[in-house]
Amino acid sequence: MSVRDRIIALRRVRAALLRPHCFAWRTHPAVQREALAAMLREVGYAAALVVRELDDGAYEILDGHLRAELTPEQEVPVLVLDVSAADAAKIVAALDPLAAIAEADPARLAALAAQLEWQHPVLAELVARQLAAAESAAPAAESLDDAPFEPMYQIVVDCDSEAAQQTLYERLEREGYRCRVLTM
Repeated sequence: MSVRDRIIALRRVRAALLRPHCFAWRTHPAVQREALAAMLREVGYAAALVVRELDDGAYEILDGHLRAELTPEQEVPVLVLDVSAADAAKIVAALDPLAAIAEADPARLAALAAQLEWQHPVLAELVARQLAAAESAAPAAESLDDAPFEPMYQIVVDCDSEAAQQTLYERLEREGYRCRVLTM
């Protein structure tokens, strides 16, 4: 497969000068803000924001809105893409969902987690929750081969707190729904 390289530069730009994309559709709950802020304090910038240059010379964020928001006075690394407004919208729409399709290997994640020493407890909790989710989601390989496909109809409900999540879970269980708790 031959793929175009749309990256034209790596630059450092003060985050406050970056413009959010008008269709940025992700929201960032407090727990994510806290964890990302902890990661930035503990490790620092380890990935560039993705931007495109606008006609007036400003940069529009396609990926990395929260990082820019958390560090407005910092010069941050940005990958500048040569993309149209239409391609930029495709990136904003599909980049996160594509990453979310990836599945966790519980054994490898457990081995990695065992090696880590965190300064910020919120990061340790984040990895522990991801490991617990990966372990509970890992199907037995042989059961998938024999099981007939049955469609599932699911919803995801964002809760403001763990207590609110617990209350909603208990109510839905009482109403006869089969529920699972996910932490994302």
